[in-house]
Amino acid sequence: MGTSSLLFAQKKIHLNPDGVYKPPSYSQLVMVKQGTTIFTSGVVAQDTLGNILGKGDLRVQTRIVFENLQKILAAAGASFKDVVKLNYFVVNYSPDQVKTIREVRSDFLVKDHLPASTLAGVQALFHPDVLIEIEAIAVLPAKKSRH
Repeated sequence: MGTSSLLFAQKKIHLNPDGVYKPPSYSQLVMVKQGTTIFTSGVVAQDTLGNILGKGDLRVQTRIVFENLQKILAAAGASFKDVVKLNYFVVNYSPDQVKTIREVRSDFLVKDHLPASTLAGVQALFHPDVLIEIEAIAVLPAKKSRH
């Protein structure tokens, strides 16, 4: 595999192969060998009553989204180390916003387990005060059999 970056963790392979751009902030490919797959719905900056938080502030909303994702993943026994794919939807996206999003997510993601990632700019989300929505796919390691 030449100088490819290859990491094995919990039966997942994070790969940035030769011949394509090797991004520092995500993996081009994450291959899952075995385990339980978890899919989240899109998560936004809401409190437990459904109120939108951080109105008008992408940094604040991104932090709240990651905090909410952390709680949702924990409910399944997962953490950001188990996340293999993140999809971001940003209202009226402009390229200068990616720095803010990456700064916030660096407080949550594990450097040696960076997920595959897609960011799409959208015209609007379900509520006019929501600036960002993120969905995650995570994989828990397969349980070892007791037999």
